[in-house]
Amino acid sequence: MAKTLTRLTEPLVREDGRLRPATWDEALDRAAAGFRAAVDAKGPNAVGIFSCSKATNEMNFAAQKFARAAIGTNNIDSCNRT
Repeated sequence: MAKTLTRLTEPLVREDGRLRPATWDEALDRAAAGFRAAVDAKGPNAVGIFSCSKATNEMNFAAQKFARAAIGTNNIDSCNRT
């Protein structure tokens, strides 16, 4: 029997190995802390961004701006060659 999947309606964060609901502020703070930890430990080229070729030009532009301006890396791809 197929399992019915439902959409997430709130962000989840992992705590003690389990996912729990969180506020958007907490989830975004944790994501930012993860990026910062990776950059601090190994430099900006330790991070890469992969966006979707089916996303809008604006979304892909925002992804590359985030990678280059916020993270400081040129490691971004959007598989537009396919």
